[in-house]
Amino acid sequence: MPTLAVPRPEYPRPQFVRPDWLNLNGQWQFEIDPGDSGLERGLLTRELANTILVPFAPESSLSGVHQTDFLNAVWYRRQVNVPPAWAGRRLLLHFQACDYDTTVWVNGQEVGRHRGGYTPFTCDLGLANPAQPLSITVRARDDHRALGPKGKQSARSANYGCMYTRTTGIWQTVWLEPVPEVALRRPRLTPDVGHHTIRLDQPLSANRPGHQIRAILRDAGVVVADVTAPADIDFCAHADLVIPPAHVKLWAPGQPHLYDLDLQLLDAAGKVIDQVASYAALRSVAIDGQKVLLNGRPVFQRLVLDQGFYPDGIYTAPSDEALCHDIELSLAAGFNGARLHQKVFEERFLYHADRLGYLCWGEFPDWGCNLGGPEGDNQQPEASFITQWLEELERDYSHPCIVGWCPLNETAQKITDRLTRLDDVTRGMFLAAKAMDPTRPVLDASGYAHRVPESDLYDSHDYEQEPRKLAQNHDGLAQGRPFVNRSGPQGDISLAYRGQPYFVSEFGGIWWNPQAGQDEASWGYGQRPRNLDEFYDRFDRLCATLLDNPRMFGYCYTQLTDVYQEQNGIYHFDRSAKFDLARLRASQARPAASET
Repeated sequence: MPTLAVPRPEYPRPQFVRPDWLNLNGQWQFEIDPGDSGLERGLLTRELANTILVPFAPESSLSGVHQTDFLNAVWYRRQVNVPPAWAGRRLLLHFQACDYDTTVWVNGQEVGRHRGGYTPFTCDLGLANPAQPLSITVRARDDHRALGPKGKQSARSANYGCMYTRTTGIWQTVWLEPVPEVALRRPRLTPDVGHHTIRLDQPLSANRPGHQIRAILRDAGVVVADVTAPADIDFCAHADLVIPPAHVKLWAPGQPHLYDLDLQLLDAAGKVIDQVASYAALRSVAIDGQKVLLNGRPVFQRLVLDQGFYPDGIYTAPSDEALCHDIELSLAAGFNGARLHQKVFEERFLYHADRLGYLCWGEFPDWGCNLGGPEGDNQQPEASFITQWLEELERDYSHPCIVGWCPLNETAQKITDRLTRLDDVTRGMFLAAKAMDPTRPVLDASGYAHRVPESDLYDSHDYEQEPRKLAQNHDGLAQGRPFVNRSGPQGDISLAYRGQPYFVSEFGGIWWNPQAGQDEASWGYGQRPRNLDEFYDRFDRLCATLLDNPRMFGYCYTQLTDVYQEQNGIYHFDRSAKFDLARLRASQARPAASET
């Protein structure tokens, strides 16, 4: 019987690569636990009833399960043999993402728990013993009618509006790697363009006398910096990688230069005991008045809203090529970046964005938080928002493609003389981002409620379909009177604008699906254009309205692809073409007034 190919076989963490690792994707035992009573019913010890193809969620067709009803809990099991060459090293079991509340057992012993559906976690299994196979059991609880953050995953049994098919359990790569007793942990790489330097902060698992770190930076194979620093005093070693002037090359759209970086941990005798491969870039983001600068100059951010759903994989791209292809599709339509909307994207997406010079905004999945009604009942602000947001910030800090952070989306609650839980969580997530990363701007919330006066940026969502009215909405920006989302009779939901850089972070969303009948669930914003020429004209004039506003630093068009019933994408849900891309590129190619 032929061996099945491992799905998603590529290394899942491209900015921190060790040579030894074992991909655990593939067939696992699987069982749905509808009453979340599996522990009492013996699922920890008995064989599970079915199988699933990891890393695809059971709701997806690629998983082989394709069960889209509510899945309150699911169980996984797999037997793994440890490679003999790993004997004596510590064994780490990594989950890139498992939604939502996960418990892991190995050989019947609990080895880890994690809450959060979007960020990686690791279980330390102790010293590797190749003579003892590993029986890995995973339970993932995921009550989609509970309060936790879950982005655009539907809280009803079916899709509706802008709520889509759920994702439960493992949806990114599971893998093993061996490490030494004292090991490198994930570094923080901070570019300093003014000093031609990349600052390395290198955490360690422990300290030993005489240990050092060595960092070797290469430009197209040429060593441009080779630095050692003590690693026996603090839990984090530090080094400045100063790049000679002849090799200073900035990262930017169209010129995404990356330096290769090798990191080594040396013992007191100078022997390499741990090493990883990484990469870094020189890139700065700054604010000058109402301008957002990239490497010291204004670059208009022609962003597209990307929700990262796939017809066959839901949250999980069917292949690494599919991740890359989405960026290529966006660039082909004339965009230079994306809001990674209401989902923490796979880290390999950011790797491809780094390679291709694609601007990205990191976002947290919390849509509907405090909106009220059915959409808002399933996500309410709580402490776990901040905890999980910090994990995302830590994972993605060193990616040069990230040019801004936005923790919340479309929160809406009237401002009164009493602070609310939403105020606390909004401020906590803003402060967490500023503390973790002082090098990028932070927008407290995208659209609707701005509740943090120190927010670096200000924005609105404006789906006005008539270009003349859209222009009128934003005419007041030059006088310090921007368009602000309100909540109707509830009153003000945002603090006053104080002159920050401003952009329309959602607009357009033009409804176009000529195959859909008028009575179908298909929807978009405004009246459907009568024909393609009317679509092109509306798209061109909406983009021109924002590009021609000298106080606007960017925009974000909704959206890259159709997503189930929401059919306002530049491409169909299957990524096939809907429009003449040359015409869309031409509409966005005109110089932006704010770039002069």
